[in-house]
Amino acid sequence: MQDRTNPMNSKLKLWTQLGLGTALAGGMLAACGGEAGGEGGGEAGGDGADAAAVAPSEAGTGEAGEGEAGGEGEGAGGEGEGGEGEGGVAVSRADSDPVAYGIALAVTEAHVIAARDAFAAGRKEAAAEMFAHPAAEVLVEMDPVFAKLGVKDFKPLLTDASTAVLDGKDAAEVNRRYDAIITALRGAADKAPDSGASEAAIASGIIADQIERAGAMYRIAAKDDRYEPYLDGYGFYKVAETAAARGGAAIKAANPDAHARISDALALLRQAYPAATRPGRLKLEPAALSAASSRVMLATAS
Repeated sequence: MQDRTNPMNSKLKLWTQLGLGTALAGGMLAACGGEAGGEGGGEAGGDGADAAAVAPSEAGTGEAGEGEAGGEGEGAGGEGEGGEGEGGVAVSRADSDPVAYGIALAVTEAHVIAARDAFAAGRKEAAAEMFAHPAAEVLVEMDPVFAKLGVKDFKPLLTDASTAVLDGKDAAEVNRRYDAIITALRGAADKAPDSGASEAAIASGIIADQIERAGAMYRIAAKDDRYEPYLDGYGFYKVAETAAARGGAAIKAANPDAHARISDALALLRQAYPAATRPGRLKLEPAALSAASSRVMLATAS
């Protein structure tokens, strides 16, 4: 339970558990200085940090990639080599590879979508964690890339949203902060590097990655009754769904097979993740998602 008598201590404990020490050292949370050792905190802080953004590494191996820093599945734009950041994002290529760059933004968006919907469902501590997590998990690693491409630092928007939840702000205030993050993400997407790849190839690579992550998190959730793996997977699924809605026409025109495989995988993911709140029993066989994801990877690997 949060320490209501000292909300600043609660925030700092959560951010410390999420690995936001670098942000503190950089002054982003300078106004909170001197209280990092305080008591309090939320139930979500200890649980979600361990499995918050699995980077699927099971492509071709049949095993789930657990943890935060594995390699990407090779079908998703050729990730899986070196230079991954905390969220399994290929940071070393993100300044030149629009798929790697887009994956970093998609992983961030997945967390904030999960945060918004968890908040709406009354899971406020999980929401606070999900808003804050990408600031340390992905965005700190991406700082040099963003600086090179002229993207303004938007990490404070995520910690501000987390603070709003912990401070007991209402839905209108939290949603306003969510909208600001999405606007920043869309602005960052406009500055993606140009490799000469087509819109369809870039979109399908990013979607394939998010589908694989959603499937990997479902496999973890099937063996782990904590809320956070399920909520992470839900976020990855929702990003894949919204990205497919935006880029579906281009993908269908350029690669009808990829479009069909993505549609099939998303139909299964809708069954796997019916809502942001975890159902009492996970009804879908994880193997079905693994197979669907593999078909997407094969269709988008060209």
